[in-house]
Amino acid sequence: MDIEARHEVSVDWKGRPCRNNKHGGMKAAVFVLGIQAFEIMAIAAVGNNLITYVFNEMHFALSKSANIVTNFIGTIFLLSLLGGFLSDSYLSSFWTMLIFGFVELSGFILLSVQAHLPQLRPQKCNMLSAQNICEEAKGFKSTIFFIALYLVALGSGCLKPNMIAHGADQFRKDDPLQSKKLSTYFNTAYFSFCFGEFIALTVLVWVQTRSGMDIGFGASAAAMAFALVSLVSGVFFYRNKPPQGSIFTPIARVLVAAITKRKQVCPSNPEFIYRGQANPLNNLNSINRSHEGAPHANKIRFLDKACIKTQDNEKESPWRLCTAAQVEQVKSLILVIPIFACTIVFNTVLAQLQTFSVQQGALMDNRLFSGSFKVPPASLQSIPYIILILLVPMYELLFVPFARGITGHSSGITPLQRIGVGLFTVTFSMVAAAMVEQKRLESEKPISILWIAPQFLVFGLSEMFTAVGLIEFFYKQSLAGMQSFLTSMTYCSYSFGFYLSSVLVSLINKFTNNSFTHGGWLSDNDLNKDRLDLFYWVLAALSILNFFNYLFWSRWYSTSIQPDGEYVVDTNGEEEQRMAFSKEGGN
Repeated sequence: MDIEARHEVSVDWKGRPCRNNKHGGMKAAVFVLGIQAFEIMAIAAVGNNLITYVFNEMHFALSKSANIVTNFIGTIFLLSLLGGFLSDSYLSSFWTMLIFGFVELSGFILLSVQAHLPQLRPQKCNMLSAQNICEEAKGFKSTIFFIALYLVALGSGCLKPNMIAHGADQFRKDDPLQSKKLSTYFNTAYFSFCFGEFIALTVLVWVQTRSGMDIGFGASAAAMAFALVSLVSGVFFYRNKPPQGSIFTPIARVLVAAITKRKQVCPSNPEFIYRGQANPLNNLNSINRSHEGAPHANKIRFLDKACIKTQDNEKESPWRLCTAAQVEQVKSLILVIPIFACTIVFNTVLAQLQTFSVQQGALMDNRLFSGSFKVPPASLQSIPYIILILLVPMYELLFVPFARGITGHSSGITPLQRIGVGLFTVTFSMVAAAMVEQKRLESEKPISILWIAPQFLVFGLSEMFTAVGLIEFFYKQSLAGMQSFLTSMTYCSYSFGFYLSSVLVSLINKFTNNSFTHGGWLSDNDLNKDRLDLFYWVLAALSILNFFNYLFWSRWYSTSIQPDGEYVVDTNGEEEQRMAFSKEGGN
């Protein structure tokens, strides 16, 4: 068994201990990057142009169509929690991806069939025509559509956290060289994501526009099939983390033990808490090693009582005496919740770019430079990914070494700093969107679709910082056996962001309903009569307020971690011990 196995057990496809020269590393991660690129290609082509299909073919009202899309995408990311739980507890990342990859594939196939057969859709009708009253999809037609849609959501949701975690698991954290490559992997994974999005929003959306949504959904099914081929092709090279049983049991034990011992006095020095356990912390770095680098947290010290041994000569139940690793992991889960919450508004902005901004572009002059070539509105979302395909390698090759020389941090800047940069810059995406929409409403003739590009460009730049920083931050806080679940929390942020978008649309319509707006800013099927620009200004204000909120919580998180340094422990005549607590991952 290799060195890492003392902390994390890694096995090959037959359950045997991994060999360093054969398993893991970038040669294994490249197959995971392949499934990520193809899967995002398949789901992005559907999700980013879904509002066009729901509105034009299924005949749902515009605001309802937007909510169907945001609820669908929100459900995908919410189900990532299920995927992370099943992987860490029972199935492992590989089997979770394989099983739910086929579930997602079946959803794409059913969507393609539904879009191809006229008897499964309402009769064709122009939703923008004032003379027509279009029949909304109901009954069996609606049922088939939503079954297909949520098969895709179930499969994609359970895949997402496992793709990131399984790829990161290929790098041994006890090997300094491979550990350093972990940050590079996260940037490469984001590049793979951008490439898949770019192909989806150009080639596949073009196929949908030119050949029909049935062919477009079929193309997504083909991309998903290639994703599964990529996954299976790397089976001989993967380092696999076996499931550890229910990940919630240790969390419940800590909470129960802390409550049971609530009357105990918690020592000021953590060494006194952890002494006397089966694996006492009796060396310089044992606190860090006991929970895979997660630093000791000096907040929520109530939970430390779960480690206090009250029966010196008797073995206590695991529901009364917990390990330092279990306590620190529960603390870590609690401490990251405010960071997680601060990214919800960010993903609410993303929801607008995939719904209202697509409809916004549909009302503009989509001829490119006054030529005959027309840009599909959904392809506007490819703009940030075109730029990011160039920026991500530059970030890794130029910015990271430059910043590393200044900060000394292996990633150039810390994950928390990276998230903060993204949360600040996303504000300007909504500012640009509001100004362009105001100009479009005031213009007597359709303005060029190129005016909408800045809001996508700014968001893409902010996403490069926020998305990658959040995934790296969460993965580094996780204990062995919980990587997929904690990574899934980053996707859960997307879910809450899209659900918040639906809530905001409903609330905006409710509170702006008066004789001038005739039902609210976003109540009409025609954006020429709505006030989308005012809605964007509201989101810009929420984004800047959210940034200042993040500054408070990120500082709170940083100060909750035991600062660097060492102190002498009074052990009543025993040998003095020096303890050093690392801030890695905390700043």
